[in-house]
Amino acid sequence: MCLPGIGDTLLFTPALRVLRERFPHAQIWALVMFRGSQEVLEKNPHVDEVLLWEFLKEGAFRSFKFLLNLRRQHFDISIMAYPANRIEYSLVHLLAGARKRYGHRYHHRDLSSLNILHGRTIREDDQRHNVEENLALLQLLCIEVESQYSLELYLSEEDRAFARSWLAQRPLEGALLIGFHAGTAEFKNQAKRRWAKEKFAQLGDALTEQLGAQVLIFGGPDEQELKENIRSGMSKSALVVSDTTMRQTAALIERCALFVSNDSALMHTAAAMKVPCVVIFGPTNPKWVYPFGTKYRIVRRDLPCSPCFYYSAKPLTCARGDFACIEGVGINQVIDAVRQLLRDVGQPSGS
Repeated sequence: MCLPGIGDTLLFTPALRVLRERFPHAQIWALVMFRGSQEVLEKNPHVDEVLLWEFLKEGAFRSFKFLLNLRRQHFDISIMAYPANRIEYSLVHLLAGARKRYGHRYHHRDLSSLNILHGRTIREDDQRHNVEENLALLQLLCIEVESQYSLELYLSEEDRAFARSWLAQRPLEGALLIGFHAGTAEFKNQAKRRWAKEKFAQLGDALTEQLGAQVLIFGGPDEQELKENIRSGMSKSALVVSDTTMRQTAALIERCALFVSNDSALMHTAAAMKVPCVVIFGPTNPKWVYPFGTKYRIVRRDLPCSPCFYYSAKPLTCARGDFACIEGVGINQVIDAVRQLLRDVGQPSGS
């Protein structure tokens, strides 16, 4: 079950590969609740079927009927992807009716989230990346993970052809392509994880002027206004990527030399495409969600109270009241990180 968001679904893909390697003849189904998560897993050879049920839209009664129908599949095993510290996820896991269930226990709000309903569990470890949390779950199935794995997002030739065509129609003239994602999820006050759009605009101008870069501004369909605000806030030219599917977006990100982002699903998409990432962190913990499997730089303001975020249904708050951990990140910090990373990967980094 990959009920968390798009990025969290990507962070479960190494575990899917291990499951397929261990059980080559098993029927592996994935239940997701976001269309973007469905796209992430489509074409994945380690999944036999992807079920989309939009719990947030369908309501409790229709979702209950859906789960009763799902029980008729008589699943042998159900695994709840990490993180899933919500009572709703626990209930879905129970009602799906698998003979054996596996999941996590959490340091915060564990009892109120009814995580005991996950059946056999392991306790989350603050020192593990979320990919490692998912792989650790497999120990409950007597699977020892010894190899190194990466995030997996499988693009079709049509997806890559779309990216080639999209770029060919723009006057890029061999420019250094740098992708931006200034968004995050918005539920539970998650928009407070965002670096200011005005700073992204200033950063775009600086990278265009200093590196000869062409900035591509990415984001979901609900972030169109945010993307346009960044473009209009720049004095230099930038391109807004709109009206694309998740995998078309990934194909365009794949063509970038570097990706600058908040802690977001598209950051993990860039990591899956092996694109170097500069990530601006605030209240969330880079140890848990750094770009897995690619080169990266983390930019953050070092404060004694940061990171403070933990996985639960509780909305994001700031004890200081000012979210200085993200608001205090300077533009020059990000420019320096971009230059360092470009040098590391052999790209032009300016003088």
